[in-house]
Amino acid sequence: MKLYFSVVRRWWIVPLALLLLAVICWVVGGTEVPVPAFLGGMVSTRVQYFTPLLVIGAVLYCLERRLDAPERTAVVRVDRWDLGAVTAAVTLSHLLGFVLGMDIPRNLMLLLAVALVVRRVSNEAAAGAVCLLLLLISASLGRAFNPSGKPAAEWWALTLYPSESLPAWTAALALFALGLLASSRSQSAPRS
Repeated sequence: MKLYFSVVRRWWIVPLALLLLAVICWVVGGTEVPVPAFLGGMVSTRVQYFTPLLVIGAVLYCLERRLDAPERTAVVRVDRWDLGAVTAAVTLSHLLGFVLGMDIPRNLMLLLAVALVVRRVSNEAAAGAVCLLLLLISASLGRAFNPSGKPAAEWWALTLYPSESLPAWTAALALFALGLLASSRSQSAPRS
């Protein structure tokens, strides 16, 4: 099973993607990049905001690599190993969050949940595209201002919430649980 996990699924890529995420966040994470606003003009967003897409892409790549016949006949449930690997990736991102900021692992968990659900109804490419689109829409349309004039986020733009926001964490955890459930149902096949 270890050979299948490292050669076919290539789950070793995910820690490398997390390491790349950490390096990018550390080197250029605070740098602002312009993002076109859908209603005209430009808004700026930190590079760090887009780094979870590296890990999402790596996870989706690993989930896509499969050998259907051996997985259907295997004694070991490969889908459980995959769910464990996805959960381990999120756990590792939370450890990095203590250094980089806790909004990155929360956004990673949220985007991974969306990716797993979209992957259930479509494919890996669509899942990655929806995650990127969600980040762009949130950055462009999700910004609001409090009556005091301080910047805030719209209620639906969870990726823009501050890292200490309990509602954003609760929603991210609930969506991640739904994503894991959707992923486990998509991979379980009837046994012969």
